[in-house]
Amino acid sequence: MSAQVLLADDDVELSGMLSEYLEREGFGVTAVHDGEAAARLALSGGYQIVVLDVMMPKVDGIEALRQIRQSSLPFSRVPVIMLTARGDDVDRIVGLELGADDYVPKPCTPRELVARLRAILRRAQPGSDGGPIEVGPIALWPEKRRVQWRGRELHLTSIEFNVLEVLMRNAGRVVSKQEISESALGRPLARFDRSIDVHLSSIRQKLGDGGKLIRTVRGLGYHLVKE
Repeated sequence: MSAQVLLADDDVELSGMLSEYLEREGFGVTAVHDGEAAARLALSGGYQIVVLDVMMPKVDGIEALRQIRQSSLPFSRVPVIMLTARGDDVDRIVGLELGADDYVPKPCTPRELVARLRAILRRAQPGSDGGPIEVGPIALWPEKRRVQWRGRELHLTSIEFNVLEVLMRNAGRVVSKQEISESALGRPLARFDRSIDVHLSSIRQKLGDGGKLIRTVRGLGYHLVKE
């Protein structure tokens, strides 16, 4: 079955063009044009990934993302890609801090959007059952997409999970931001791109006391300490 994409953008012409391209690439697409509808449908459980434009009527994409991530429904962790105005770092960083998995600057090509969608969906796809990767009190099940800290379940976004998995598989050594971006996001790290830093900040907060195990090595990258 093809992945079901919820596309939210108030530009009807652009939505139509993107929907047509995505459908040719094998995706199922539902297009909506305001943030209220986007948040409601994202939490319905009918979509594998959501694309949210920042500027929309009723509520904007940032508020729609906030509503999705603050919900207690199991579908609140659905992967979300934000469409942001090119060069608008504020919306980009706020979106990532609220739990967006990635962003695509507008105007974007349909081909670029498809590549981002496939990269996130590929990394979010559960495989066969298997044992956890364990680093100290952190346990991560790659196939089940589950993480625990001292037995407590952590609720990570798709990209946060991927970033933590990269660090855990390389525990004890410094991992560059470029390597994390290519492995976790499926794309090279662009100049001045702070997305990895924002994802790591969120992971640290969710780990609580365990956040100190992830250390920043200035000018090099990040290091998950083996206790």
